[in-house]
Amino acid sequence: METLHVLIADDERPARAYLRTLLNTFDSVEIVGEAENGNEALEMIEALKPDLALLDLQMPELSGLEVVRQTPKAHMPLVAFVTAYDHFAIQAFELNAVDYMLKPVEKARLQVTLERAAARIESSEHRDIENERLRDTVKTYDELGRAGLLERIPVRKRDEIYLIPVSDITSVVADGELLRITTTEHQRFDINFRLKDLEPRLDPAKFIRLSRGSLVNLEAVSHISPMPGGTYLISLKDGQELASSRLQSKILRNRLLRL
Repeated sequence: METLHVLIADDERPARAYLRTLLNTFDSVEIVGEAENGNEALEMIEALKPDLALLDLQMPELSGLEVVRQTPKAHMPLVAFVTAYDHFAIQAFELNAVDYMLKPVEKARLQVTLERAAARIESSEHRDIENERLRDTVKTYDELGRAGLLERIPVRKRDEIYLIPVSDITSVVADGELLRITTTEHQRFDINFRLKDLEPRLDPAKFIRLSRGSLVNLEAVSHISPMPGGTYLISLKDGQELASSRLQSKILRNRLLRL
């Protein structure tokens, strides 16, 4: 396989470093650039002309899909999206046969993407075909509606994938780069996602933010205890206890604790 020139685009430095480390294990790959946001990715695609762009779906300024939307057809490389779980995006990718990888990316899955890209480059018609697929993906994603609420969240545990009904979730707590989901059955699952991205996908009538790093299902709340300084300790029916921040305590008080 000839050398594949690859561009990495992700707004999180650890994610870029992780992908760089994986890519460097392949002799046939040369990393031509790393973009920290969508605008940089757009500029680097036009300037560096990579064979393959690994685009994070959610980036500041321009998302991965917006990068595709704004890249001239003549400059469009092959694209593989790298994303935490996004129900509508994955539907759009699969409906239009566009490559994607779920975070955290596994080496074996990355190898499939690289081999697929190398095979497509060998086809003289690959640019027109890929352009059409990518444009259709953007259209499909827009039609599905980014603002839709989640009903289930897929989580991976070892080699299995579980579909967790949102109604079964009692709490979501940030733990470093991961979110820890606890269910009514006392099960715990970790997903690679940001709380600020997950919160808008959950029904605001059922879930409430307690702090920068946690939110709970109101149906799971047992009782709320006032704490010094105007904050609260929220006790859940499954025995969890989570503290609310000062700011979120005001929201909690105005929303729930007044008749």
